[in-house]
Amino acid sequence: MRCCMPGVAFVPALLVSWSSAAFIISYVIAVLAGHVKPLVPYISDTGTKPPESGIFGFMINISALLGVITMYIRYLLIEKQNESSHFVRSSCNMFSLCIGLMGCIGMGIVATFQELSVPSVHDIGALVAFGSGVVYITLQSIISYKSCPQWNTYFVCHIRMAISVISCIAFIPIVLSENLFYVSFHQDYTYHFVSAICEWTVAFGFIFFFLTFIRDFQVGTYIF
Repeated sequence: MRCCMPGVAFVPALLVSWSSAAFIISYVIAVLAGHVKPLVPYISDTGTKPPESGIFGFMINISALLGVITMYIRYLLIEKQNESSHFVRSSCNMFSLCIGLMGCIGMGIVATFQELSVPSVHDIGALVAFGSGVVYITLQSIISYKSCPQWNTYFVCHIRMAISVISCIAFIPIVLSENLFYVSFHQDYTYHFVSAICEWTVAFGFIFFFLTFIRDFQVGTYIF
């Protein structure tokens, strides 16, 4: 049975715009309230104190939900395309979806257990969110290449892979900043500055990656 979903491209567009607003609004409020310095704070630092903490938690939870919906539609779309093209194993598609959902759960943990209240749980959630997200976009980049040229252009694939590579590289300082063996480095402002930049790079890398899904969702509106 085929069912038309003409508004499906609206989902990644909403995810991109809402997530961008979540980061920017909480950052602006935190800076104006004097809770963080304007020059590249950690993302979590922009949502630790009221009133920005409530806004950050609410908006990030909605972003996680939109991420789940976007990833599931992407999974269904690939499954539908794969029926005629057979460019990827269904198990690989399912694995990619599961990894993506783990990242969304991590986002929910970050939003719910904020940095000053339960720091250890918050840090675990952040690592799960960033780590799973990096793996997800890398897998999706590989799947995109496999679907060329019928379902994707090589230009879009190159953009996705570039975002994935940059995010993977930027993820390394994030891991080090959460590692107990690097606490002394974490106190150093230079290292703080670099790791904070990497956090923002990965976060907006995810946003720009999902931005590339909009065209795919417009083309693939018949997924059932």
